[in-house]
Amino acid sequence: MATLDAIDVNLAVGLGHTHMPVHQLLRMGRGAVIALNTDADQDLTLFANGMPVADVQVVLKGEMIAVEIIHIHGRPHKEDPAEAA
Repeated sequence: MATLDAIDVNLAVGLGHTHMPVHQLLRMGRGAVIALNTDADQDLTLFANGMPVADVQVVLKGEMIAVEIIHIHGRPHKEDPAEAA
């Protein structure tokens, strides 16, 4: 496992998305609220290095906010070049 100790993985949780004009974004100030397309109780997506890897739920662990893995996505199937011929 020592070889895995030096590998960095960028983890991010996608909360949702929305569309808005740049002029509206520029008018926002501190405390502004942006509505997303996600319900509060909906599972979120965990990304590792930009790739979706799991569905998660937000949980509270004491004073910390954390995520609990609900479902791990399967690996994407890579087409074998020999099969494509």
